[in-house]
Amino acid sequence: MELKKSKNRFEDVYDYLVHRIQRGEWKRDEKLPSVRELATTLNMHRLTVLKAYQRLKAENKVYVREKSGYFVHPGNASTFEQVDRPIITSYIQRSHLSEIHEIPATYQFSKALIDPNLLPNLYLAEYVKKVLDLYPKVLGTYSNVQGDEELRETLALFFRKQDNLFIQVNELLITSGAQQAISMIAQAFIKPRDTILMEQPTYSAAIDIFQHQGATILPVEITEEGYDLEQIEEYMKTYKPRLFYCNPTFQNPTGYTIPTSQRKKLVELAEEYHCLLLEDDPFHDIYFDQKPPRSMFTYDTGGHVIYIRSYSKYIAPGLRIAVVACRDSLMKLLITAKSMQDNGSPLLNQKMFLHYFTSERLQQHLDKLRIALKIRKEIMEEELKYSGWKWVSPQGGLNLWMELPSEISGEELLAASIPDSISFVPGNICDPMKGNLNKVRLSFSFINERELIKGTKRLMEIGNTLKKPTRA
Repeated sequence: MELKKSKNRFEDVYDYLVHRIQRGEWKRDEKLPSVRELATTLNMHRLTVLKAYQRLKAENKVYVREKSGYFVHPGNASTFEQVDRPIITSYIQRSHLSEIHEIPATYQFSKALIDPNLLPNLYLAEYVKKVLDLYPKVLGTYSNVQGDEELRETLALFFRKQDNLFIQVNELLITSGAQQAISMIAQAFIKPRDTILMEQPTYSAAIDIFQHQGATILPVEITEEGYDLEQIEEYMKTYKPRLFYCNPTFQNPTGYTIPTSQRKKLVELAEEYHCLLLEDDPFHDIYFDQKPPRSMFTYDTGGHVIYIRSYSKYIAPGLRIAVVACRDSLMKLLITAKSMQDNGSPLLNQKMFLHYFTSERLQQHLDKLRIALKIRKEIMEEELKYSGWKWVSPQGGLNLWMELPSEISGEELLAASIPDSISFVPGNICDPMKGNLNKVRLSFSFINERELIKGTKRLMEIGNTLKKPTRA
C-alpha cells in the first residue's frame, strides 16, 4: 500500500495508524507492525515511520516493550469483551454516547435530561397557540441564519440584567442545541492535527466531535479544586493549542465548578497565548443552593472566549434552543459555518421559546425544578451511601460522578447491568485518553423518585456481585 504524498509524510503515517486503531483493526495491547515492516508496506523511509511512532508514543496512543516493538495502548482500543450484543461493541469502538442512550432501560441513569413529568407541558402547549396567533406566517418563513432578531434582543437584555454580561445583539447566534454549536465551532476553527485542550473527564459527545475533526487532544485534569493552571500555561506555551473546550459550571460529568479566580486567570492565559476558550454552560440555571460564578465570557475583552448557553435541558428540550455568544471578529466565521449546517434554526421553535422565556411562568418553573432535582440527587445519594463507592456531591447539574472499587470497571458494571434494564455512562467514554476506567456517570434527573430508589438499589447489588473476593 502507498499513501498519497504530502509535505509532511510522517503525518500521513500517523493518520494511517490512528485511524486503524480507532476502527479496531488493532486491539488493546496488540503488537503493531515493526518500523521496517510498515516502511516497506507504505513505501516510506524508516525514519518517517519512526517519527510517526514516536509521536503516537508521546500521546499515549501506543507504548513500547523493550526489544519487542510498539503495542496499542489499552486506553485507545477499548471494547466490551464481556458482551456479544452488537450495539454495545459498536458503541464502545466508536465511543458514541448516542448509542448508549438507545439501549432500552427501565432505570435510565445514562440520560442527563429532565424527567418530562417535571416540565410544564400544558403551559408550553398554550404558547404554541399563542405564537401561531401572533405570527400567522411563521410556518412559511425561514429564520435569519444568525437567529431571530427579536429573540436575540431579548437574550441580550436578559444577559445584561441577570448576569451583568454586556453583549450586543450581533454578538449572539441561535443554534439547535449545544451539540450543534460545538460541532459548528469545531468545523469553523479546527483542522486535522490541530492541538486542542480538553478537560479530563469531559462531555463524551465533544470528544467525538473534535476527534472527528482530526484534532490532537491534550487532557487537562479537572478536580474539585479546579485546574492546574501552571500545567495549562505550559501546554499553551509549548503546544500552541487552537482552543480549550471547557465546561466550568457544574461540569459534565463530574459536577465540579471552577472558582472565579481561575476563570479570570484562564482568560488572561488565553489572551497571552492566543488560544480560544470554548465555554460550554448547559447547567447554569440548575443550581441547588446558590448561583454559580459568572461565566468566563464576562471577563473577555480581547475576543478569546466563545460562550455556549443551552436551554435544551430544562426549559423545552423539544425546541432545542441554545445561544452562542462571542465578539464580532469570531461571529462572522460562525455565521458562515451555521449557514452551511442548516441555514438557520427553525423559526417556530425560536418564537415559541421567546414567549415562554419572557413569561413569569418560567421563573416559577425553574424554582420548582431546582427543588425537585435537589430532592432526587439527595435520594440517590442516600441510597448510594451504603455502596462503598465515592463521589463529591455536586451543587448543581444533573449527574453524580462515581468512583467504583478499583477492581470494578465501568464497562464491566454496565455489561452486567443491561440485562436488569439499567443503563448509565461508563467513565472511559468521558475521558479523551480513555482513562477513568473505574468511574461512572449516574444521572438522577430522568426517572421518577420510586424508580430512582429501586434502580439505585439494584445497581449496588450488581456492583457487589462483581467485587473480587479477598484472600484469607
